[in-house]
Amino acid sequence: MSEEPPEEGELETPAESRETPDEPPRSETDANADEPIEVDDAADEPADTEPTTTDDAADEDPPLETDGEGVVGGGHEPEPGDPEFPDPDNDVGGISTPPDDQEMPLADHIEEMVLRFAVVLLFASAGTAIGLLFASQAIEYIWLNVFPYEIDQVPPPHVYHPLELWLTRIKLSALLGILIGLPVFVYQCYLFMRPGLYPNERKYYLAAVPTSVVLAGVGMLFSYVLVLPILFQYFTFYAEGSAGIAYALGETFDMIITLTGLLAVVFQIPLFIMLAIMMGVTTRRWLADKRLYFWAGFLGLSFMFAFDPTGMAPILVAITMICLFEGTLLILKWVGRE
Repeated sequence: MSEEPPEEGELETPAESRETPDEPPRSETDANADEPIEVDDAADEPADTEPTTTDDAADEDPPLETDGEGVVGGGHEPEPGDPEFPDPDNDVGGISTPPDDQEMPLADHIEEMVLRFAVVLLFASAGTAIGLLFASQAIEYIWLNVFPYEIDQVPPPHVYHPLELWLTRIKLSALLGILIGLPVFVYQCYLFMRPGLYPNERKYYLAAVPTSVVLAGVGMLFSYVLVLPILFQYFTFYAEGSAGIAYALGETFDMIITLTGLLAVVFQIPLFIMLAIMMGVTTRRWLADKRLYFWAGFLGLSFMFAFDPTGMAPILVAITMICLFEGTLLILKWVGRE
């Protein structure tokens, strides 16, 4: 018998006959995946680019070391967009230093300070020597005008040891030396601190030199015109009627010179306050808040340098210091400086 040929659709291909039941049938997508993919030569990546591995990236960008202010360590070249860090020679902790500031050994600082004090002593000694030429006339003039008497009723001075007159002349001449040496002292302090000052601070300090001379002169005049007459009038009233008063030349002029020289320094208080505020060391508000501490300090300094048994001289000096302090703060408040 002859076999009939199979109908269409029933023919088995050799591939189908070899399929195993474990292998799932392949879809059209899988079939397309086997087709070769053509790569366009104009792709985004160049053909010669090699893939970068993690090890290569680590070699190109090593870990950076920092010291809290900037990058340190080798292998890092700054790029144009990197931030610029300040030069440590011109910057300390993020604060710029004065243009002429430089480090010096301590011995050099001490030597410079000693030399500048020697200059001050030289000018003060020259002023004292000039004052000695007119000391006798100055003693007579002051003695006749400082007591609360008429000129013909002023008690004569008494000398109790041979060198008392000469020592009094030297002490009185020293007032002229103080008046000349004080501005020199302020200027030498400026030269000593100049490398550590900013330009605006130098301007303020230089302006303080002539101001210091004027204030010292005003302080001496204030002592002679107001403080000494009040003080000697009180002494006279205190001892009058108890005994005959014999004023010793040396002790009397010791008090006159001490008070006059002290008030020449006391009248620098407004200058010190103004300089401290202009240079940013303190503020008017802080000084006003701490005024009671300053008052107590003024009273202590007065009893230390202007002591007398009656207590009148230190009280007058303390009142003067407090008035200068409060007057300066009042002026600063009026001009709007806080």
